[in-house]
Amino acid sequence: MQLAQFTSGNGPRVGLVQGESLVDLTSRFDVTDMLELMARWDALQATLQAIREHEQDFALAKVRLLAPVTRPGKIFAIGLNYADHCQEARLAVPEHQTWFTKAGSSINGPFDSIERPAVSEQLDYEAELVAIIGHRCRNVPKARAQEVVFGYCVGNDVSVRDWQLLTTQWCLGKSFDHAAPIGPWITTADAVNPHSLGIRSFVNGQKRQSSNTRHLVFNVFDMVAYLSQAMTLEPGDVIFTGTPMGVGLHFPGGPVFLKPGDVVRVEIDRLGAIENRVEAGSGEPMIS
Repeated sequence: MQLAQFTSGNGPRVGLVQGESLVDLTSRFDVTDMLELMARWDALQATLQAIREHEQDFALAKVRLLAPVTRPGKIFAIGLNYADHCQEARLAVPEHQTWFTKAGSSINGPFDSIERPAVSEQLDYEAELVAIIGHRCRNVPKARAQEVVFGYCVGNDVSVRDWQLLTTQWCLGKSFDHAAPIGPWITTADAVNPHSLGIRSFVNGQKRQSSNTRHLVFNVFDMVAYLSQAMTLEPGDVIFTGTPMGVGLHFPGGPVFLKPGDVVRVEIDRLGAIENRVEAGSGEPMIS
């Protein structure tokens, strides 16, 4: 099942994706956002299965898709989680999971613009599988980790490289506004094997990354088990699972960074695609 947040000009809504159309769950069940749908999932799931083949309210082409989770409590991202990416970075494959955070305010829509900040010209892309937590949980055994994942979507761990690499702490360079586009919807965990999915990125139509999630060093369930030893995971928390080789920082012949006007597309088999145009940030002060 594929579940989206969208707007058709009358405020954010939650929808069930059915081919090229959407079933409006907000009007039918008074579901205000994805977090509320997760909270009511056990009660609504059977009903959604029954209506998905027979109802439609909006054409996908006529709505604006929003990030499927708009303000998560936590965003965690794992570094160096594909061996080929470690190789291109000239770093050893890590023995332990290496984590950093991204600010909740970095969440961005699947087709919204990415800002190249006025303070840097080193804007980069990272195609990633994203896992969305669906249950409040702590100390989850790996064998049960799949129970707490609500679903998966496509993500781009946008990185401002000079800010990222200026210190040993990466989180600031990973947390600029617009630096976490996700979507285009959540594919529920029962519908997909997260460890057998082709993943690709393109810049202006040129393929930059191509791999498969079977090559993750630490798989999704390893990650959930590890993180949940440190903290309580909650519905709507977002986990970026790492990127394969082919990022702009390590482009053959020297770094190639994103510039205004570039279009970045990330595709993952069975999950869909997101596509974001780069726009120049003004750097103008904003106080409200």
